[in-house]
Amino acid sequence: MADLAQADIQDIQAILPHRYPFLLVDKVVDIDGVKSAKGIKNVTMNEPHFQGHFPGTPIMPGVTIVEAMAQTAGVMVGVTKELAGTNFLIYFMAIDKCKFRRKVVPGDVLEMTIETVRGGSKIWKFKGRAMVDGEMAAEAEFTAMVDLPGA
Repeated sequence: MADLAQADIQDIQAILPHRYPFLLVDKVVDIDGVKSAKGIKNVTMNEPHFQGHFPGTPIMPGVTIVEAMAQTAGVMVGVTKELAGTNFLIYFMAIDKCKFRRKVVPGDVLEMTIETVRGGSKIWKFKGRAMVDGEMAAEAEFTAMVDLPGA
């Protein structure tokens, strides 16, 4: 079995343009080329969306869970294609079959598993699952355009 790649926060910041408060993945582990990867997001109470999203009962917004899955996919592509420092961007084109199954709250560790359905050129399609303690929190398929500088 081939060694699986990983990305720590410094690697992630060299690949993604996102920064606090919109950087939603802390590390990416088990990167298997452009086939699959697992992203980790440690959910903390100090995140700004908890002030206004169900005050008194903090729940991570579903759109940020989907964004965390997409950022995990971006890191997977960036690591595998060696795009760190190239200022490439990935833009959402579609989100399909999105379902939310459980609340994600401060203290949870969100594990996002991403699989590539189709990719290799400018248009990529991914399937993502977000889990907390082995329980499905959200799932979605999403399509994105990879925009390489000078392409």
